[in-house]
Amino acid sequence: MARKATATKAKTQPNVPQFTQEQDLEAFREMLLIRRFEEKAGQMYGMGLIGGFCHLYIGQEAVVTGITMASEKGKDAQITGYRDHGHMLVMGLDPKGVMAELTGRQGGLSKGKGGSMHMFSNEHRFYGGNGIVGAQVSLGTGLAFASKYSGDGSVSIAYFGDGAANQGQVYESFNMAKLWNLPVVYIIENNKYAMGTSIERAAATTDFSMRGASFNIPGEQVDGMDVRMVYDAAQRAIEHARSGKGPYILEMLTYRYRGHSMSDPAKYRSKDEVTKYRQERDPIEQVRARLLEGGSITEEELKKIETEIRAIVTEAADFATNDPEPDAAELWTDITIEA
Repeated sequence: MARKATATKAKTQPNVPQFTQEQDLEAFREMLLIRRFEEKAGQMYGMGLIGGFCHLYIGQEAVVTGITMASEKGKDAQITGYRDHGHMLVMGLDPKGVMAELTGRQGGLSKGKGGSMHMFSNEHRFYGGNGIVGAQVSLGTGLAFASKYSGDGSVSIAYFGDGAANQGQVYESFNMAKLWNLPVVYIIENNKYAMGTSIERAAATTDFSMRGASFNIPGEQVDGMDVRMVYDAAQRAIEHARSGKGPYILEMLTYRYRGHSMSDPAKYRSKDEVTKYRQERDPIEQVRARLLEGGSITEEELKKIETEIRAIVTEAADFATNDPEPDAAELWTDITIEA
């Protein structure tokens, strides 16, 4: 007789968790920094200052912001795919270093040798920026194994998209993670279109939160456009993993406003659909509205924050434009050569 899977899908909570004004302001600043940084990166790409591929995070800001707010900065590890600029900014890395990496300058966080898709900071426990689809899931599982082996109490947070969710290595990782009850939280950033194909046309099952059911890994779907819902779910998932109960899956229902990359015209969806998300579900505007409704924050104060963020981004762009390119000798550093 077949055994029934015991993994369960957590029920959606009827009440929306509330943020304090301080939490809303933190979320507003972080998400606005990502938005303005990515907009500037898009402009610089169009000017030819950024080469190669460039994948923007515009629209998805609430996901990494809410999760990072719920994690322990400097302790918990994070790893993602190639849509990685926002993750580094929220984790506290210098915007100048992030932008300089995009333009391939020596002051970049990977010395100008990684570019948009390959950024890294061991100091901040950010392990990429990985260009191979789904590779970060295996690596993130390895980070969780290292945590359990060393007993340092950290949690590995591995982000991947709805397209990568169909990769075989994802399920090999799920199996090992549950077999050894590793402290890892898998974040599926479901932005509906992967590289350019809707999930309905590409996935036999579209409830990605249940992809771990056969491994007895619990999961839940989360409104990834509301930073409060993200934070609330992330707290539960991270505590589950940190307490020794093993892996947890969070499917973040989110939406990217731009194409898969800067070279993608995104003709596979309507302009009306994008406009609807921008007008009705934008993660930053939701927070802005709450702050203004509270009455203790004025429009002028929010505009001041906006001015401060724009200044940070302008400084980063200026630095990334004028910083020297790496010396040719850098081609021979940070590599392993086998005889």
